[in-house]
Amino acid sequence: MGMIGAFVLLCLGFDILTEGRFLTPRNIFNLSIQTVSVAIMACGMVFVIVTRNIDLSVGALLATCSAIMAMTQTEFLPYVMDLGLNHPVTWLISIAVGLLAGTLIGAFQGVLIGYLTIPAFIVTLGGFLVWRNVAWYLTGGQTIGPLDSNFVKLGGTNGTMGEAASWTLGIVLTAAALWMLWASRRARARHGFPVKPMWAQGVLAAITAAVILGFIATLNAYDIPERRLERMFEARGEVMPEGLTVGYGLPFSVLILLVVAIVLTIVARRTRFGRYVFATGGNPDAAALSGINTRFLTVKVFALMGFLCALSAVVASARLSNHSNDIGTLDELRVIAAAVIGGTALSGGIGTIYGAVLGALIMQALQSGMAMVGVDAPFQNIVVGAVLVLAVLIDILYRKRLGA
Repeated sequence: MGMIGAFVLLCLGFDILTEGRFLTPRNIFNLSIQTVSVAIMACGMVFVIVTRNIDLSVGALLATCSAIMAMTQTEFLPYVMDLGLNHPVTWLISIAVGLLAGTLIGAFQGVLIGYLTIPAFIVTLGGFLVWRNVAWYLTGGQTIGPLDSNFVKLGGTNGTMGEAASWTLGIVLTAAALWMLWASRRARARHGFPVKPMWAQGVLAAITAAVILGFIATLNAYDIPERRLERMFEARGEVMPEGLTVGYGLPFSVLILLVVAIVLTIVARRTRFGRYVFATGGNPDAAALSGINTRFLTVKVFALMGFLCALSAVVASARLSNHSNDIGTLDELRVIAAAVIGGTALSGGIGTIYGAVLGALIMQALQSGMAMVGVDAPFQNIVVGAVLVLAVLIDILYRKRLGA
């Protein structure tokens, strides 16, 4: 709740400093799609850090997966399988190849860490250097584009759900969130644990519904530019009605993040794999003695991290509509910072998926807000670094207080 309060205060502060430009529908839309790539990887980094490991190669691995998918679309499929850009299956094959490559690379690093007992810091630091330059050699150092039009829809502006579908999804998510709150209250009461007063539960439910539906309403309020809307009608052979306005709605990239966050939260809380991850992070020796195959668990955790890096590569390259050599640069630091700011303990055993997503939002809001205010890029990085150190310090002090 403290992190949520800090995020709200941060947004309100920047909105005042920018004279109301920070909390506009357009900026909220851009902020959401800019956060997705780092947030997806931060979800995987939670599992890595919880098991007392670290991954410094995520940005470089993202670049390699992006290069593989770009070359698959522009070089391999057109000349080997006679499937050109914009073919109905081109984007699906490209994504499948990228996800497979990311998963295999992640699993390979996990084998080095889990079975050969090389420290994760060293393995992933080597990966940071190796995979960044593998991406360069795959593309010959060139920017690869344009990419498949269906693939590009997964990046944000070029692919959204529209107003009606976004409202439908918002209502479904609100109903699901309220049901989960009610189910959690009943479970606590059934087992004799203290529960919140009904008025407090009602306030929490109202805030939850307001946040979800308010977010959807904000995205729907960002209208597609008139000239672009005209081109969309022209492409269908129609004439745009005079005075028509249409909102973008929820971007597909944000939908991907929501699915990843929900699935990984269920994995962390409701599956044996999730319990093993947190047990290993809490006490590796006790976990091994209790029968958990901690070495194979490490491989699976890093394979999951590689898969999510590849998925982030889909979103990042689709948003740019091309693969560039600097894609994913410094994402290693942003991803680790997002996980730590979101409450993941570097000592292992503690972390949440929603905390990592919130940490990524705070990071992006900081950078976007400072850019809008006119703060130089070097000072932006200074502020982000200071916030990271402060977040770790607060976490240490908080845990010492709980231990006392």
